Amino acid sequence: MNSNFFFQKKKVKIKSIFPNLNIKNNFLINEVKPLHSAKKNDLTFFDSLRYKNEAQNTKGSVCITTDKLKDYLPKQIDKVLVKSVLLELAKVLKKIYPTSDIDYPDLTLKKPNINKFKHVKFGNNVLVGKNIKCGKNTIIGSNTIIQNNVIIGSDCVIGSGVVIKNTILGNRVVIQDGCKIGQKGFGFIPLKNKNIKFPHIGKVIIDDDVEIASGCTLDRGSVDDTVIGRNTYLDNQVHLAHNVKIGSNCMIAGQVGFAGSTVVGNNVSIGGQAGISGHLKIGNNVKIGGGSGVVKNIDDNQIVMGYPAVPLKEFIKNSKK
Repeated sequence: MNSNFFFQKKKVKIKSIFPNLNIKNNFLINEVKPLHSAKKNDLTFFDSLRYKNEAQNTKGSVCITTDKLKDYLPKQIDKVLVKSVLLELAKVLKKIYPTSDIDYPDLTLKKPNINKFKHVKFGNNVLVGKNIKCGKNTIIGSNTIIQNNVIIGSDCVIGSGVVIKNTILGNRVVIQDGCKIGQKGFGFIPLKNKNIKFPHIGKVIIDDDVEIASGCTLDRGSVDDTVIGRNTYLDNQVHLAHNVKIGSNCMIAGQVGFAGSTVVGNNVSIGGQAGISGHLKIGNNVKIGGGSGVVKNIDDNQIVMGYPAVPLKEFIKNSKK
């Protein structure tokens, strides 16, 4: 599914964005996508060596990058060389998706039409936007807001005081009271006298049988999506920043925070108040102790604890000194 179907998109040709680009086919930009998912007529970007493997295999047509990184890209891809990749990307996204840098209120909100949602139960003061879809036997609690185009599966339970936007929910998803899902993430490029807001055109995808406890905040993706895998449970006050991906069968305890673009494998357990830095890869079957600070990648089947997080045996040895 189109990753930015929630946002109004302008039809823009590549030469209108980059007039100095030496390219034969002045194609209409299909999407702006990360390296790993970009395809023909997509615009992509490459800003860090940590993504060199994705860069070498990208299928995108044009890539915004730097002179130092350009040689990691396939020869056939056209390259736009800049000093600041993310600043240029933010400008481009704003031109193509002009409303994606601010979360404007959904002015289409209304009380749900009971005839349209015959198999859904609503509490008091629920408001829904245009074109939402909701499966059978779903319950939505009082004072909850479901904004335009949101998709909710069957047999879901959504608590009171919840706000959901730019999101797709699977079946049998439970979202407890006070959660905020699908809002713009914390992204900007600081300049001398102004911060340039980074547009967010992604969404939140929550798979089947996920439970999200009270007061959690799940930011939508910036150019990619934020994803929670099947049968994963989030405790109270967990925060997922933009583009975070959590695998299946994970257990995340209260007040854990994930910085942007970190990818977590399957069967991962994380204790309360742990912090996970951005752009990391956490393997499968990993256990992270409460209060830990994870600043490096973690391989499969590891148990870590402390700040910075180290293997459990090393942590115990150091704590005895």
